[in-house]
Amino acid sequence: MKALKELTRPNIWDLKPYSSARDEYKGVEASVFLDANENPYNGPHNRYPDPMQRDLKEMIASIKKVKPENIFLGNGSDEAIDLVYRAFCEPAIDNVVAIDPTYGMYKVCADVNNVDYRNVLLDDDYQFSADKLLASTDENTKLIFLCSPNNPTGNDLLHSEIEKVINDFEGLVILDEAYNDFSDRPSFLSELDKYPNLIVFQTFSKAMGCAAIRLGMAFASRQIIDILSKIKYPYNVNLLTQQQAMNTLKNYSQVEAWVNMLLEERAYLVKAFAALPCTEKIYPTDANFFLAKVTDAKAIYSYLVTKGIIVRNRTSIALCKDCLRVTVGTRQENDQLIEALKQYK
Repeated sequence: MKALKELTRPNIWDLKPYSSARDEYKGVEASVFLDANENPYNGPHNRYPDPMQRDLKEMIASIKKVKPENIFLGNGSDEAIDLVYRAFCEPAIDNVVAIDPTYGMYKVCADVNNVDYRNVLLDDDYQFSADKLLASTDENTKLIFLCSPNNPTGNDLLHSEIEKVINDFEGLVILDEAYNDFSDRPSFLSELDKYPNLIVFQTFSKAMGCAAIRLGMAFASRQIIDILSKIKYPYNVNLLTQQQAMNTLKNYSQVEAWVNMLLEERAYLVKAFAALPCTEKIYPTDANFFLAKVTDAKAIYSYLVTKGIIVRNRTSIALCKDCLRVTVGTRQENDQLIEALKQYK
């Protein structure tokens, strides 16, 4: 890869970050806080949270088998997506490359930051060619986005092709593993030390059942994490989010139980959905959802809405004509979906 200084926007590299009150004393136990202009009443919500989320990162590091300094925490993964643009892409000059179809926020953040977004279509099996992806890059390509398991297709991308992109690209590769807990494939987290240009995204929203608290994780070299931390807002992860995340991690066996239940329900739901008259094809999935080609996605989506059942109509997305994306629910929710579709005419 290129030197990180060469990849980083010069103004960001030279930026002196804001120093919050909670950043300026470290390594001391304090009991009287008269530094941050807080209200002394209504504890604990009157105090600013730890801006670096140290206790939470220690717990995540233990579970994910990484070092705390290799973790960035943000207001959902969307904050981390936006920050990599702001840190590494010069507006109206640099560009990024991504597969298509994939998670829509990669392009939204590119548009917000005035960065050219180049997409490369997947093949009919929803796989990508590393060579084709790399052929779309040029000297101003700073980032490549990959999502595996991919959204909305649900499938794991080929490990060998991901490795080729990481090895051959001179910029940064962002690998979004939001759905990795539902896959048999190992995470790339264990290879962070091997790939200094790799950033891995994971989230509390899916397997951990914490979408409401808005907590995303980015894992990378300490140098990359330091840059993201330098430009984030000082208190980007609030106290309630940090507390709930730690409570979830304390009972991580429950998360693992949820994953096992969802994998069982996925197999059950996919089999039942495949047998429906309106289903034309179920695509292979490694996530907690699946993509299904149906006879008329728009009509079936609208019909399900009248039944109070909401799935996602993806027919307007590249390579997804007449496709519905269906999230795996509880057995009761899955049965309600199947029974409603059996009555569809």
